[in-house]
Amino acid sequence: MLFYFFALLAAAAVVAAANPRSEPNRWAAAFLVFASIGGVADTLYEAGYRAAGHAVQLLNHTITPYGVLLFSIVYSESIRSKKARLYAKLLLLLPPAATILAASSGRQVFEIPYGLLLLWTAPYYLTACFLLLWALWREEDRKRRRSRLIVTVIIVPTVIAVLVFINVANIFIPDFQFFRYISFFILFSLTVALLGSFAIGVLGVKLRFERDPLEDAMKTASSGTTLLNHSIKNEIGKIALSSENLKYSLADSDAVSKQHLQIIANASDHLLQMAERMHSQTKELVLAKQRYRLDELADRCLLQHGSVFEQAGIVVSVDYVVRPTLLGDPLHVSEALGNVLMNAIEAMQDGGLLTIRLTAEKKSFRLIVQDTGEGVPPSTIAQVFQPFYSTKNRGSNFGLGLSYVYNVMRKSGGTAELTSVIGAGTSVALLFPAKLSGAEDGK
Repeated sequence: MLFYFFALLAAAAVVAAANPRSEPNRWAAAFLVFASIGGVADTLYEAGYRAAGHAVQLLNHTITPYGVLLFSIVYSESIRSKKARLYAKLLLLLPPAATILAASSGRQVFEIPYGLLLLWTAPYYLTACFLLLWALWREEDRKRRRSRLIVTVIIVPTVIAVLVFINVANIFIPDFQFFRYISFFILFSLTVALLGSFAIGVLGVKLRFERDPLEDAMKTASSGTTLLNHSIKNEIGKIALSSENLKYSLADSDAVSKQHLQIIANASDHLLQMAERMHSQTKELVLAKQRYRLDELADRCLLQHGSVFEQAGIVVSVDYVVRPTLLGDPLHVSEALGNVLMNAIEAMQDGGLLTIRLTAEKKSFRLIVQDTGEGVPPSTIAQVFQPFYSTKNRGSNFGLGLSYVYNVMRKSGGTAELTSVIGAGTSVALLFPAKLSGAEDGK
């Protein structure tokens, strides 16, 4: 039983450490912790701590199904509104709380009422399984679908086994020795999780043992564009020099030839500019950190794009709930925000509403750029931060804008997130770590 405790506790620690900012990871770690404490109950009973053993068992039986259901809700993205999720968390906490109170109010302290427990744990576990299967069925992105499949295989069989061998069996056969059956399913889940983390990643765990794939992609792109930039400069330099020499060797009357040479020179300059732009967007960033006001930086970016907004018929709405002073590189952050704004402008060809919000979270500040454009297809959302990927067909677009944004945020200790609904618009959130010299609430 102690092996059961340490194995699940270790799994919880790995999942939490893989991505502490991820809400699904936090809920997965929470239900694993409460599932693990059931493994110390027998040790407490054998040591003579009967009340403590009952208390541990009660928490294990009540909080685990609550945590599993909340994880499934968050992971399946079935409730997108933060406010609605908060209400769901509070409402779904009532049955576990009522069960704990009922168990504590009897003559025998912490006696577990398995009949009452089954009334709500069965719907909780079955709903959790349904949500995971539903999220798997509707996932269109191939990579995310594989990840969802692994998570579903890890959780659903074991949850069903817990429901049958613990919650149901304890009503009809109170002395039923369930652990030898449950241990098989726990071992199965841990094995699948381990293999899945090596194969494709489970809840971001793979990213902690290997390099972030986007980071590797950025380094590969940087190497490629460095080589391309160097080669193009050398070859274009030869063409430009030869064109210039040829231009002077021509007679003044040969205007047509000089015109063609000027076209060659212009094309050479254009190629050089493109190569330099590609290289600058992918090369390894070196941040010159200083303190700056995030709201003032956002205002300057909006002012710089003011004429473009006006020409495109875009109305800008600004809402700064906080006005933080951050430690970072304002030049790169400004350029990253400018790239996000340009994406939003291009998404609203017929005009629309651009909303800029600045809010505070526990350990970070969130700068949100929300447009009312055409939206990004769900199948491509997972690829938008990859270098050279673009949904646009313009020749001047290299698919490096959001890759650069990702690179800047990663170097700044934060992250970038993108959510989108076809026909309703796209929201890009830049999350900055809360390294403050002072912050004041927006008025």
